Amino acid sequence: MRKNILYKAGVIFLMILTGACTDLNENPIGVLAPESYFQTEDDVEAAVMGTYYYLASESCFGRKYTMAVNLLDDVCDIGDIGTPARRINMNDLEPDANNGMITAFWPQIYKAIGAANSAINGAETITVSDETTLNQLKAEARIVRAYCYYNLVRLFGDIPYIGEFVTDPATVADISKTSADEVYKYIIEDCEYAVENLPDKYENDIRCRPTAGSAKTMLASVYLTLGEYDKAAQYAEDVINNASTYGYALVDDFTELWKADNGDMAEHIWTVDFLAGQTDDLWAPSTGVRNSDMNGWSVVVPSPGFYNLYEQGDHRMETTFITETPVNGVMTPYTEWTWPRIHFGKYALYPGAKANSEGRYSGRNYPIFRFAEVYLIAAEALAEVNNGPTAKAYEYINKVRERARHGGTVPADLTTGMSKDDFINAVLKERMLEFPLEYKRWFDIKRRDLGEEVFEGSNSLEPHTFDSAKNYLLPLPQDELDRNPNLLPQNSGY
Repeated sequence: MRKNILYKAGVIFLMILTGACTDLNENPIGVLAPESYFQTEDDVEAAVMGTYYYLASESCFGRKYTMAVNLLDDVCDIGDIGTPARRINMNDLEPDANNGMITAFWPQIYKAIGAANSAINGAETITVSDETTLNQLKAEARIVRAYCYYNLVRLFGDIPYIGEFVTDPATVADISKTSADEVYKYIIEDCEYAVENLPDKYENDIRCRPTAGSAKTMLASVYLTLGEYDKAAQYAEDVINNASTYGYALVDDFTELWKADNGDMAEHIWTVDFLAGQTDDLWAPSTGVRNSDMNGWSVVVPSPGFYNLYEQGDHRMETTFITETPVNGVMTPYTEWTWPRIHFGKYALYPGAKANSEGRYSGRNYPIFRFAEVYLIAAEALAEVNNGPTAKAYEYINKVRERARHGGTVPADLTTGMSKDDFINAVLKERMLEFPLEYKRWFDIKRRDLGEEVFEGSNSLEPHTFDSAKNYLLPLPQDELDRNPNLLPQNSGY
């Protein structure tokens, strides 16, 4: 309940913040400054909660950001070819600088960064009554900021880095880009501060607010992306070894993770929490079956052949995919649907009691990180550090495969004796099978430089022409370049 109250307080804070200015292009008549709003720790907390308002929105986790990242990969495809061109272009690796997905989520993520910066700066203006609480709130805002920049830098490369609350728009009107290396340095600094100052758990064990375990997990992910495998292994194993402290565990049944009404679960390390019946998440209808009792839209479907990568008997298939569903009350196979493609089921099958007939407004908690990913980060990093898989690396990947068996025999544990390359390929495949629709695969393709292999290779699930000099980065939004030429040059190829 307190989380919902604070979430609403954050929305009120943002209304105050955005309402303080009118017509910035002409005559700004006032901007909310931290010293004029922040008086107590509760005010800072309201600002922190405001960051989640931006993440839990249609422009961000509700559809546009997450859909863009999923469509870039090789396991997600377009079902309904009449869907808007911005999605088709993203899926075809041909977005331009005016792509409506990019121009929607770029400013939304920067708004979340702005809210985080306001909380951080506000915390530094108030009279401290509880330094521990204040540092915790600053740490929470800093890791949200870090996560926002982590997504932007992986998608766009060099980007504007704003690390202070902006009270005068003129001060950033001509800001230049910051190198990706420097952005990563700031991300790591924020995460390290969060490790030191965030709690191990929150009251009622909510997972939409990051903990010290969330910060360590993010550091493991960042270092994996940077290829600093010793540090990735260090942080991932720290989380694994202290799982009981943070309350982390794999849930017994993979299906339970995708029932919206279950809320936060032990496997969730950090989530984006949509409020049932209130905030608009569109993943259930976007992946649900069109012209069926599901009332879906058939927008994002699995790439041809992806279903067949799973071994029959893998329990994950039951909720990862939809192969039949009622149409006018009659169970109907996918071959007879309007768009005769196997569909994704993770979000569409169990949208919750408060969702509408399409599955919108589900109140789902979308995972940023799950404990399964920590096991797979540790397995991959240990194999890199030791020039081949260790006993622990096998143990970690087999934990994920054991859960996927769900008491059956498939998939079997990996057996010892694998080469380094074969083992790492097995981990990457396991990540494909475990995390489709969870905005992970594209970043795996990029960090491992797999673009040409997965899009042009003989085993490609979704053949496209791939230009490694261009396609690993998205174009910077044209409207941002028009407003501020200092952000030029545009990314290569656009």
